Amino acid sequence: MATFVLPHSEPEVPVNLTSNLSKDQLLSFPAFKQWIETLQRSLSTQKTQSHTFHSSPYKLRKIDVQSVDFFGGKRLGFVKLRAEVSNDDGEQLPGSVFLRGGSVGMMVSNDELTSVWLILQPDDVPEGTENEKQVILALQPRIAAGSLSMAELPAGMLDDSGSFSGGAAKEIAEETGLEIPASDLINMTELAIPDALSDSDERLQQAVYPSPGGCDEFIPIFLWQKRVPRGQLQKWRGKLTGLREHGEKITLMLSPLDQVWRHGGRDGKVLAGWALYQGLRQEGRI
Repeated sequence: MATFVLPHSEPEVPVNLTSNLSKDQLLSFPAFKQWIETLQRSLSTQKTQSHTFHSSPYKLRKIDVQSVDFFGGKRLGFVKLRAEVSNDDGEQLPGSVFLRGGSVGMMVSNDELTSVWLILQPDDVPEGTENEKQVILALQPRIAAGSLSMAELPAGMLDDSGSFSGGAAKEIAEETGLEIPASDLINMTELAIPDALSDSDERLQQAVYPSPGGCDEFIPIFLWQKRVPRGQLQKWRGKLTGLREHGEKITLMLSPLDQVWRHGGRDGKVLAGWALYQGLRQEGRI
């Protein structure tokens, strides 16, 4: 098992690696780079006298990498580690961390995982109303949750052409012909969550952290709304029922906007999107 000292750490932080992971692989892993930069930034804010932990600040003492997963045998995908964070009084903070990342940048980049709140509305109802709005949900297997048919917000990437892409986006295009250009997306998390305003603030992502107690994953949630002919929406409503054909992994369903919290209630992204949408609507920002 190899060990190295984390660059620019004070006090020096030893990092213990697994046998199948090198120093260069870990330090170049985007999720690790973003996590350690964010953590060190947050620890540095304790220098401010008004900080809760100023009198006995916590420090990163050690990192033990416990296991790693590679995608395609070569690309580092997931890292499970334990970070020892304690103060001089011997008090420790929980430090079990599963690193998978959200993106390699602060804003949406070409390889950033994102979720989209897709709302359709008949074009013959008054604009600016919530009448008859429908939300597209994706149903797909999620083995980590023990499910073969989890209802959730469609998730994907913004590709090189500037469009929402991925398995759910492909299914939406195949079933409805709808394509979702990035220029039409509204970043609800960016609107709702302010960026750091001063040097004493932590620098977290303007995104939703679905499981911050053990995972670094963050997901920006976007809104896309489109008015469509009533007849077309009725056809889709009859077609997008969530029932899958034999062997089909991803399928779609339409949920009335006022019921989506119920139909997608097991998915934290649905509930976060619902709260963001309602809050921003109340403030007149969307």
